[in-house]
Amino acid sequence: MIPAIVTVIVAVVAMAGILFNDFGPGNGWQDSGNARMIAAAAVSRAGATEIPSEPPAGQSASQAP
Repeated sequence: MIPAIVTVIVAVVAMAGILFNDFGPGNGWQDSGNARMIAAAAVSRAGATEIPSEPPAGQSASQAP
């Protein structure tokens, strides 16, 4: 039970650090980027690979690779 509690605490602190870094003081709304860039950075930091849910602009779902 203790390892699970420690894991949750570490995850919460890490997420708070990431959010503070992205949206904290000194980051105006012009500098914070858009939601897609923020999501891509979070996925990258987590060590995962982002799979787009939509085909690239200008392609239909049947033309997507």
